[in-house]
Amino acid sequence: MELLIQLGIFATLLMIGLVFGRLSERRHFKRLAEREAALRDVLVFAGRTLPPDAAFARTDLVSGSVVIGEDYFKRIAAILKSLVGGRLTVYESVMDRGRREAIVRLKEDARRRGATMVINVRLETASLAEDRSKKQQLFSAEFLAYGTALVPARDA
Repeated sequence: MELLIQLGIFATLLMIGLVFGRLSERRHFKRLAEREAALRDVLVFAGRTLPPDAAFARTDLVSGSVVIGEDYFKRIAAILKSLVGGRLTVYESVMDRGRREAIVRLKEDARRRGATMVINVRLETASLAEDRSKKQQLFSAEFLAYGTALVPARDA
């Protein structure tokens, strides 16, 4: 009987993780799309060279960072997938959300400074993985986007 109760609790937590995790992820993707559209005029380039005829008054270092964590369903799905090996597709959406959010925050920082362009953009990731007090592996990742914002001469 105790085993059935434990299985019931496990199944309930799994379903709660699935439902609320997906709802949260969908809301985040929707907000990201809206913010990306609003920041479309702030151009981002990975290259280090300035565009021809670029006239700017100053440069500023801009950055955006975010920490994205897993939900309970993703953890269970990843554990089960790890048993047989292969791609952990359940984490691909987490990684996509993290990268996009970091770039959006970088663009927001650039806009606050009056910049219309960011060059030499780099994206760093770091895993924040272990909760030593509970002896569990937790997946969360920090994403940091940074670059050089170019503030046009007319805005300086």
